[in-house]
Amino acid sequence: MLFAIADLHLSISTGEKKSMEIFSGWEYYQERLEDNWRSVVTPEDTVVIAGDFCWAMGLEQSLPDFQFLESLPGKKIMLKGNHDYWWSTVNKMDTFLKSNGINSVSFVHNNAQRVGGISVCGTRGWFFDAERDEDRKIVLREQGRLERSIQCAKALGGDPVAFLHYPPVSANSRCDELFGVLKEQKIRRCCYGHIHATKRFRRVDGSVEGVAFQLIAADYLDFTPILITDPVGNG
Repeated sequence: MLFAIADLHLSISTGEKKSMEIFSGWEYYQERLEDNWRSVVTPEDTVVIAGDFCWAMGLEQSLPDFQFLESLPGKKIMLKGNHDYWWSTVNKMDTFLKSNGINSVSFVHNNAQRVGGISVCGTRGWFFDAERDEDRKIVLREQGRLERSIQCAKALGGDPVAFLHYPPVSANSRCDELFGVLKEQKIRRCCYGHIHATKRFRRVDGSVEGVAFQLIAADYLDFTPILITDPVGNG
């Protein structure tokens, strides 16, 4: 089975300095995540982590967080978030993880992966109000990455489900470039993170012009990976 979650914000490698426990609702979040993950995910399952995995500033520093993730059951497919400063090229990340005995983690970045009848695709995304030239370049780059990832997903033959870190729509805004790709490519389901439980009023959970959106931020899900059953199901 395929599960998903985002915004784990692990701080094993950085300690109390970056722990999310300073925020309401995040008390003992790493222990809660482990208990809840083990209660629903089996070694045969796969979990998509849609960005903001940990607070490490580089790959070497991130190792304790990846070792924790490796200890949890199931395969893990990871996408980039805005706080994943450790992120590097896929080749460097794959080499680093394999050399350190991390064998259950892989990445979606300009590609896709099939899990059962679902093809996992997506990208980080970007802000809605990207008006500066630098931001516009990032939006267009993310648009291209999403298009390529969806094409890879379709080539794999499964039903494409898109995962983004930034929401392409919110209660009062949308990123037209990314939302346009989802519509043009006839994506029926999109899961996203970034919006935490305290800002849940900004979320969109439900269908927008034929695309079913679902917020999967960890604190919104009570730190429990959610089942992704089919492209238009409720999970």
